[in-house]
Amino acid sequence: MGVPALFRWLSKKYPKIVLPVVEEEETTVEDQDGIKLKVPVNAATPNPNGMEFDNLYLDMNGIVHPCTHPEGKPAPETEEEMMVEIFSYTERVVNMVRPRKLLLMAIDGVAPRAKMNQQRSRRFRSAQEAKDKEEARKESIILWESMGKTITEDERNKKLPLCVTGWYKR
Repeated sequence: MGVPALFRWLSKKYPKIVLPVVEEEETTVEDQDGIKLKVPVNAATPNPNGMEFDNLYLDMNGIVHPCTHPEGKPAPETEEEMMVEIFSYTERVVNMVRPRKLLLMAIDGVAPRAKMNQQRSRRFRSAQEAKDKEEARKESIILWESMGKTITEDERNKKLPLCVTGWYKR
């Protein structure tokens, strides 16, 4: 678990620690047959940001979670797609910093039993709430029809989204 507001405090107290980063992009070249090949960034070259770093310490929770639950695009469908996202993002960060001596990646272990139980009960409660909402929706349809409102087949058969039902796509 992280320290709440640590980064905000550090960046206010020491504003020079936050710097813009120049990212080198991988290049695309054509081979003899006209096939386009991607050439990755060479991390052995000098850092384009003008300063070299000896060490890079990564909290992998800050990488794994956004890669497996991205904002603005659909989540990866398979475990393999998740791993590819994690690897490419980690490679991107390493290429930005280019540590010369040490790369440390801290990865949490499995969740403690109490936390697992809490998450499980939350999922069951969410599933029960979704079931109750679906029953209320069906009752509303019956009530609307008894009042003379016409309900289309699309409205009648409309399913609640997965996030509302509490079951997650795996």
